[in-house]
Amino acid sequence: MTAELVRGQNHPVSQARVEIRVSAGTPVLALVSACDDAGRLAGPDAVAHPGARSLPGVRVPEAVAGEHRFAVDLDAVAPAVHRLGVVLVLPPGGPARFGAAPASYVAVADPEGAELAGYTLTGLDAETAVVALELYRRQGAWKVRAVGQGYADGLGALLADAGLGGPAATALAAVATGLVPSGDITLAALPTAAPPTVPHGLRAPQDAAAATAPPSPPPAPEPLPAAGAPYPGSAAAAPGSSSADTIGGPPTIDYAHPRRRRTTTEPPEPGPRAAPSPEADRPPAPVAGDASGWSLEERLYNQVWGMFEDLARTVAAYRSACDFAGSRMDRELDDALSDPRLRLAGTANAARDAARARHDELVAQAKAVLDRDLAQLIAESEVVEPALPAAYARWANPVWHGHGVPEEAPLALRLGDLHLPERPDLRIPMLVRAPLERGLWIDNGRTGSEAAMTMDTDRLRRAAMDMAVAHAVRLLAVHPGGRFSVHVIDAAGAGAASLAPLVAAGVLAGPPAAGAAGVTRTLEALTRRVDLVQMAVRAGAPEELPPDVDVADQLLIVHDFPHGFDDRAVTRLRYLADEGPAVGVHLLMVADRDEASAYGPLLDPLWRSLMRLSPVPDDHLADPWVGHAWTFEPDLPPQGSRVLEQALERIAAARRDARP
Repeated sequence: MTAELVRGQNHPVSQARVEIRVSAGTPVLALVSACDDAGRLAGPDAVAHPGARSLPGVRVPEAVAGEHRFAVDLDAVAPAVHRLGVVLVLPPGGPARFGAAPASYVAVADPEGAELAGYTLTGLDAETAVVALELYRRQGAWKVRAVGQGYADGLGALLADAGLGGPAATALAAVATGLVPSGDITLAALPTAAPPTVPHGLRAPQDAAAATAPPSPPPAPEPLPAAGAPYPGSAAAAPGSSSADTIGGPPTIDYAHPRRRRTTTEPPEPGPRAAPSPEADRPPAPVAGDASGWSLEERLYNQVWGMFEDLARTVAAYRSACDFAGSRMDRELDDALSDPRLRLAGTANAARDAARARHDELVAQAKAVLDRDLAQLIAESEVVEPALPAAYARWANPVWHGHGVPEEAPLALRLGDLHLPERPDLRIPMLVRAPLERGLWIDNGRTGSEAAMTMDTDRLRRAAMDMAVAHAVRLLAVHPGGRFSVHVIDAAGAGAASLAPLVAAGVLAGPPAAGAAGVTRTLEALTRRVDLVQMAVRAGAPEELPPDVDVADQLLIVHDFPHGFDDRAVTRLRYLADEGPAVGVHLLMVADRDEASAYGPLLDPLWRSLMRLSPVPDDHLADPWVGHAWTFEPDLPPQGSRVLEQALERIAAARRDARP
């Protein structure tokens, strides 16, 4: 079965020999770029194109065509190559942009011909070159990722973004597209790698002399050393189009999400150019649902993730620039203090002042770019937040007042908000895909964060249980009636006040289980359901279940764990956490890890298998790109609001209507 990927999604590649299939609605060039683990090209010879078709393990097609098929031997790829990018380029004489052609489809197939993963390149507009997908190494194994990163400035800009110098990118783009014969340009003599980069256009002098010299104008782009018109949209036609300029420091990574890269418009025909209007420099007005996807819900989900990644990227760029500015100032101050000539000449103070001035200038430039990007994200958030469906919306969103029980399950659920200290008021919704692949653990202990340490124990425990109930109500409200059966274990009865709305609405499968006997009975029933469903699925007859087995998905809320649990109950709970999600049994725990320490390391796998949340602000979550410590804040119904009770009334009514 083919895995249909969306932008940014990956899929394992289990075979070493695979076939790349390209089906485009217009003739295109198919190229392959071989990059290192940072996504940079070692030189012009790291690109396979019609003028130089072979790389170790890869041989690309020779001609322009609407369909391409070529083989890749991943075992033969050079050890230094960590990413193989499949690049599609519009040749001269065809459509001027991908947006004017039917969407292209790129797939990875096994040697027998069965497709492993496919990706349809939607959402393209002015781009003339695009990295469709990439095969990349991860921990010794290969995976395929849907990229869809387009460049309106053409192949030259794509190559420059991958680390080739301007002349090399321009020349290679001309050779690859056939505008210049490969023998007319000696690619090996051209620059191979761009200087180290940091995001957002900060440029620093490379030595002390350059530090005091006035800035010089950028050099004019070098013309192609051969006859023929320049390639439209190449680096020669649009110098400086790379998303990052050089700075005299270590390289940093551009964390721009491929789906959300803002591309420039097509270059105009040669001729007089009118002065740009002030409106031309303004960023595009944000629109809710402008990401890719088959439905508005999917587009909004992808847009929220794009905002999350954009915020991670722009803050990473700002912090990187500040770190570099600080380290360079420290180095210059050390040089000024350690050079006897400067001390004897009495110029040490001037050198220190100059170093601090350069530091402040770089930080100010980075802050200006950060403020610009944050302002754009805030404007987008103000447009997107009111348009979110109930599954993604805050409890305070008016969408909940008119929400009815849906007929289809949602794509994702909102658990709370995430923000960074650079702009705490910019809140990004924390969405998780549904059905839940991991159980949730709401930590009611006082050792998790500073906010928890300052909070009264009873209030913290009540807040954690209220949060669990709110998550349960959201889960029920955004799924069809009868989709979930809810079970509660409250061995000591301490959560009765928080559970009262669920009990009063009659949406629980039974009264909350109390005492050790209730714990055992509930866990035994759910464990039996997991075993029976697993056996039925393995036998190929998932519908052949005993009549007493509830076929609805199950949600188990466990309060005050491990009170009332013996060793056997703990083992069953771990089994449900590991095996339950795959067969529709989901775990929502409210617990203090310290209180369970008596079980020792036995429970460590349980805690690691659950997603930890907190009822108070806590910076325990990290993103997978740069490892920012994101502050999580739960989303709870506003004080005095009846939105929870109204949602439960609609859930109960839908369940009554669904009964035969």
